[in-house]
Amino acid sequence: MDPMIRVGVDVGCKTHQVGIAGPDGTLLEEFSIPHTQEGFTEFFTRIEHHRRKLGLPVAVAMEGYNGHARPLDRMIVEKGYRLYNVNNLKLARFREIFPGPAKTDSLDVRKILELFHLKDHLPMAKDVLQEVPEVPKENEKLKRLTRRRRQLVNEKVRVMKRMQADLQAVCPELLGLTRKVDNLWFLRFLASCDDLEELAQLATEEIREIPGIGVKYAGIIREWQKGAKFSAEVEYVGPMIVADARRVLELLEEIAVLEGAIEELCEESELARRLRSMPGFGTISAAELAGEIGTLNRFSSEASLALYLGMCPLDKQSGQLHGTRSPRQVNKRAKAAMMTAVAHHIWEVPESRAYYERKRAEGKRHNQAVRSLGRHLVRVIWSMIKQGRDYELGEVECLT
Repeated sequence: MDPMIRVGVDVGCKTHQVGIAGPDGTLLEEFSIPHTQEGFTEFFTRIEHHRRKLGLPVAVAMEGYNGHARPLDRMIVEKGYRLYNVNNLKLARFREIFPGPAKTDSLDVRKILELFHLKDHLPMAKDVLQEVPEVPKENEKLKRLTRRRRQLVNEKVRVMKRMQADLQAVCPELLGLTRKVDNLWFLRFLASCDDLEELAQLATEEIREIPGIGVKYAGIIREWQKGAKFSAEVEYVGPMIVADARRVLELLEEIAVLEGAIEELCEESELARRLRSMPGFGTISAAELAGEIGTLNRFSSEASLALYLGMCPLDKQSGQLHGTRSPRQVNKRAKAAMMTAVAHHIWEVPESRAYYERKRAEGKRHNQAVRSLGRHLVRVIWSMIKQGRDYELGEVECLT
């Protein structure tokens, strides 16, 4: 590494410990800043003082990149400093090999600075510090939007499970009107009254005014109304069911708005567009992968990308024991999106289906067979992006 001022940041949720070292590793200054605009201003003021004095570029290594570090990490990049992310898993292993007498924020900062100094001489130190490359803005936006969508989807699932359990306890016959609790007409029917028992008194005209309910569903509801019964707890559980139904409808609207924005961003993102050209890789899966990957410049090879996506289990061998284990460096969100996309890809491409079935015949479980195909598709994705071209069916012919 060229001579430069090295800055280490131990990130906290409210305050950050900062250490500044010269190119020879000598500690120049150590201080703490609050996670406020005033603290950020102090951070850059102190660094700029040393930069002007020494006339050297600045490199910053920090824990928690893209987490509690926001927006400081973005400000560091905008300032023109080189930004490095500290891999916490590998940092912990480094501490085990080179243990210290204690653990404090100040000692953590010094350990980060020590790693900076050893980076060019010790391979393990190089693995702990990973430079953060510039990521296209559209992929940064996709990352935030898809994570938000996933949170809303998870909340919707939790609310629906709770609502279904309450309906089963209060009025199982009402729940029996539909096979799926998330049917829009059923949710709108539940949300149409403040009191759940009022549903049994609605006239046919009122029922038909509810969006999504036509003659067929109105007839099903009328049949239920003739013998509608509720348990005693409907007095206090009923309002909960109505509130949950309304919340699910709100979540569905919010998710639809997000999916519209994600669709537009996918057109702007080259990575998402390339991924969508692959059979089975839908808009959401492609958007999640593009957002989590960001840029291929983060990865030294397609094997590194496969490891990040969870498509590359590691060998585990000791004596007569031969097996595999899941790596810790996997991005779980990206892995889930990749597994979903590959599973759909299997059904749309005959060659991939034949490869999957062959792996199953060899004794592999479903997820293992999907990951085996996913490992090959990572090579395809790497080649597509590097060569700037869309997917072609011939990419999988070698599987058979």
